[in-house]
Amino acid sequence: MAWQGLAAEFLQVPAVTRAYTAACVLTTAAVQLELLSPFQLYFNPHLVFRKFQVWRLVTNFLFFGPLGFSFFFNMLFVFRYCRMLEEGSFRGRTADFVFMFLFGGVLMTLLGLLGSLFFLGQALTVMLVYVWSRRNPRVRVNFFGLLTFHAPFLPWALMGFSLLLGNSILVDLLGIAVGHIYYFLEDVFPNQPGGKKLLLTPRFL
Repeated sequence: MAWQGLAAEFLQVPAVTRAYTAACVLTTAAVQLELLSPFQLYFNPHLVFRKFQVWRLVTNFLFFGPLGFSFFFNMLFVFRYCRMLEEGSFRGRTADFVFMFLFGGVLMTLLGLLGSLFFLGQALTVMLVYVWSRRNPRVRVNFFGLLTFHAPFLPWALMGFSLLLGNSILVDLLGIAVGHIYYFLEDVFPNQPGGKKLLLTPRFL
């Protein structure tokens, strides 16, 4: 009965959030069960463009490391802020939300080439958090019961947390940068004198 209730609750989650979260969990489970290896998932330009292993363009966004604190921490933020975006500013605009994922993924992949980054799921998470935080600037966020601040500071708090854990902050900076580019092109520039909407969702979506 508990599983049925959990499944019913999960099916009420918006489609994009549900699909992305499930893909991340299933990918991690496959690695834990040794059905897949991280070496089959990471982004490698040579293998993508010379060996045509094009799945790596997607799978590097789905793996957050082995089961542990880092994985559950990232899944918490993916599920929470992806869902709040999809149910908030993207309500009834699923195609636009998918396009944001595509725009962010392509830009991160291109910029990731410069930094030799192999897994970009955390950067995508930070991008989602950044866009949500800029669209909800007056919301106060409680950061694990330790700090309370306005939403726009949240991406920087996440970066500081990564630093405390001894992780590279390059991925966080990439997520913030791509999130800001999307926010500027989508929310800021069109409202400027002479500005116009540059990010147009393709008709096929």
